[in-house]
Amino acid sequence: MVGQYIYGSSKIASLFSGRYINLLASKNVSSSGKVSLSKISSFVGIWFKLLAELLKQKPQLCYLALTVTGAAFYRDVLIVALLKLFGVKRVYHLHNKGVKRWSDNRVHRLFYHFVFKDVDVILLSKHLYSDIQDFVHASKFHICPNGIPNENPNSKIQIPREERSVVKILFLSNLIESKGVYALIEACSMLKSKGISFQCDFIGGEGDITAERFQAMVDQYNLADQVNFLGKKYDQEKFLAFVSADIFAFPTHYPNECFPLVILEAMQYSLPVISTFEGGIPDVIEDGITGFLVPQKDVEALASKLEFLINNPKVRHQMGAAGRQKFENEFKLEVFENRLTDILQQIIDE
Repeated sequence: MVGQYIYGSSKIASLFSGRYINLLASKNVSSSGKVSLSKISSFVGIWFKLLAELLKQKPQLCYLALTVTGAAFYRDVLIVALLKLFGVKRVYHLHNKGVKRWSDNRVHRLFYHFVFKDVDVILLSKHLYSDIQDFVHASKFHICPNGIPNENPNSKIQIPREERSVVKILFLSNLIESKGVYALIEACSMLKSKGISFQCDFIGGEGDITAERFQAMVDQYNLADQVNFLGKKYDQEKFLAFVSADIFAFPTHYPNECFPLVILEAMQYSLPVISTFEGGIPDVIEDGITGFLVPQKDVEALASKLEFLINNPKVRHQMGAAGRQKFENEFKLEVFENRLTDILQQIIDE
């Protein structure tokens, strides 16, 4: 999504004369990360297209959204090798992590030294530098948090959230265990055991948890009246899910979590957010100001913060408003574009 924003940015286009090559070989999300003959064939075509562009004109800078693990990393190694052969200055924009984990392998470590030598790196958060610090000097990384379009949705909310009779918790992601699905269900069970009234809606597609397995767990905890899986929602239905919610919960412990755009969306809709210390999330959520941060997999801490927000509508409103203001100041698409263009110009001028 962020790549589409960059490609379609009129500000970036007005400041830089660029050529764009789409490196994605996957036709859909389900095929992402899987190797196939069609994807190999597609990549060969991409590689030769890049070669033709380099022969035509050597750029001052190549911006690459590098993938740092999996088969896609080795695809990008071949791209980097071609760029280095032509002596092209490079900057990598990392939207994923896992270098520290993968570099335990000696072969991977050699490739990381090759890829990260003499290169600038853009990170989404200062908290992500530890993942690459063995390969990138502190003077060579730059911080550019993600941004999303400002849709100013708050004027469309018909019912003031503090006046609602039942507090609604929203989770929006695919049903993936490491995104905190089970943790949130267990926290809901703890809330119910205390006689707390609430509703919790899960929105997204099936992942490593099927709809049947999800429902079985809901039934196991006797939460059928409180917890619902609503499937995927887009456009107006997604908008209605946000405006009808009171709290956004995203208790992720996904190992590659960096800077979830869904949290920015929740802040845009003035929702207090409860999430974890994973990846760059502590740079998004100000603990105790725009929401709460809880340790990964700590169900009791998650339930405690949910209970507090359910019982304190004024605090929910204050945190939601603070989150909206933080979004306005730091995470609008225009702010992202300004940061990115400043970084790119700085690297070109070096």
